[in-house]
Amino acid sequence: MIWVAATLIAATAQTARNAAQAGLTREVGTLGATAVRFVFGFPFAALALVAASAWVPLPTPGLQVIGWAALGALAQIAATAFMLMTMRDKGFGVATALMKTEPVTLALVGALVLAEPLGPARLAAIGLATLGVVLASGASWGRAGWGAVGTGILSGALFGLSALGFRGALLALPDGGHVVRAITVLTITLGLQAAIMLAWLALRDRAALRAIAAQWRISVGAGALGAFASLFWFIGFALTPAANVRTLALVEVVMAQVLSGRVFRQSVRPVQLIGMALILAGVGWLLAVAA
Repeated sequence: MIWVAATLIAATAQTARNAAQAGLTREVGTLGATAVRFVFGFPFAALALVAASAWVPLPTPGLQVIGWAALGALAQIAATAFMLMTMRDKGFGVATALMKTEPVTLALVGALVLAEPLGPARLAAIGLATLGVVLASGASWGRAGWGAVGTGILSGALFGLSALGFRGALLALPDGGHVVRAITVLTITLGLQAAIMLAWLALRDRAALRAIAAQWRISVGAGALGAFASLFWFIGFALTPAANVRTLALVEVVMAQVLSGRVFRQSVRPVQLIGMALILAGVGWLLAVAA
């Protein structure tokens, strides 16, 4: 099950990229830090594509591939904006829990749009793991207004739509193995996102562009980690429905809670322990169903 290994590698690299981006936010602003993952990630994806072309023939993307990739690229940018909006209004815990409803959206929309098998067992496993995330987040739901809930759920739905677009682009490629197809779609996607973010910043926030240029050393590292993580996400999407990949990735929540307890000495409430147990149970159930 190569998709399992690819997903775990992607989740680990994404954690490192998020840490690098968090440090950049203070220097270049939120939009600038968001743009870094695309603008500085694209050259690494392009280099990987050139390297791959020396070994194997590259698939030729048609309009359908471009369309699916554009859907994924735009949805991911919009999802990031709503995520940041939710974090600003109600904090990290609420935003994280609401965004992690993404696998449910993916499973339902994937079944409708891509005719991917759903089944009661698979849907129940995804729902169980998602419920675990809500409990494990430790979010103070009593203070979460409907506005924040709405933007958080919308962010999760858009992240799900972006993953669906990426999988659609991968499936639409006429030939090539899963790795070369992943590199091809990744290069197209990051190219579109880099162009959109550069145009937006040039028109609306030139100060952020200058700040990014001044912090180019850190930005290069964040971009490389981002491209590396995305490559393995795309390999996972090429091999199995995106809902499977995103559900397995929920183990990242458990790892973050364990790290917080051991390194930062943060206490974990009993309800959070129950949530982590539900995540592991849901992921284990999903792997048994998908095997």
